[in-house]
Amino acid sequence: MSLSAVPGSVRVRAPGKINLFLEVGDVQPDGYHDVASVYQAVSLVEQVTATPADAFSVRVVDESGAAVPGVPTDDRNLALRAARLVAREVGYLGGVHLDIRKAVPVAGGMGGGSADAAAALVACDALWGAGLTSPALHELAARLGADVPFSLLGGSAVGTGRGDRLSPALARARFDWVIVTDGGGLSTPAVYAELDRLRGGGRPDIEPAPRPPAVDPVILQALRSGSPDVLAGALRNDLQDAACALRPDLADLLDQGAAAGAVAGLVSGSGPTVAFLAAGDESARRLQQTLSAAGRRARHVYGPVTGAKVVTR
Repeated sequence: MSLSAVPGSVRVRAPGKINLFLEVGDVQPDGYHDVASVYQAVSLVEQVTATPADAFSVRVVDESGAAVPGVPTDDRNLALRAARLVAREVGYLGGVHLDIRKAVPVAGGMGGGSADAAAALVACDALWGAGLTSPALHELAARLGADVPFSLLGGSAVGTGRGDRLSPALARARFDWVIVTDGGGLSTPAVYAELDRLRGGGRPDIEPAPRPPAVDPVILQALRSGSPDVLAGALRNDLQDAACALRPDLADLLDQGAAAGAVAGLVSGSGPTVAFLAAGDESARRLQQTLSAAGRRARHVYGPVTGAKVVTR
């Protein structure tokens, strides 16, 4: 199939995510870990604008328009790889320029790069009039990374395997969160390696790897209940101890959030972003103000929200 880009540009938004539940299995022969996870897409979104071009290029800025350090703009960029993947899949012979406006923390455990890739898939499909089906986009997303399919889907979902085998999870209500970020990131492979080291070291407070990992039904019941108090008791992240071992200050932050009124707190994914669950909108606003006054970079978000979607053509 030979396609031509439509005039103008296409802008797509895709959400960051919080891992409400993450059970990590043993490392596999290919170096990856099987996981069982429950994701929730939240209102911190990445924005990707795709414009026709002769070649493939990308520019990355933050919400203020400033350059974002630490994000590659060559073929290591996941959104650029997504664009090339769509082009190969549909036989498009031109290029595209991607403008990425980031709100999700870089290397923060909230899937910002995956959201960029999901947005790029949807944007290029729309720009080139390819008409790819949802299953086809999901298959391309899975080739790019475990979190990319969820960024397409959004909402709340159970992920198994490497996290890319998804099934929707019913969440009856809005949940309010305060996320706290800092200027430094954590390497996801380093956090998984630290978890393996802790498990191998015989620490009594570190549970052995489950075989196979599975989502506790309690977390799904908590989502259906719509109660922050019920959800608080079901949150789990097997990577949290490893992230705190690499960044001991995260444990102090978790204690600070609890003292400031959070219903619960956990490291999001591989960290270092920490997500605090609040009792509701007003409680989240007070928590955000308290943590900000203490010098933390705190932001009030909510979920679940929809996945990657076109907002302008």
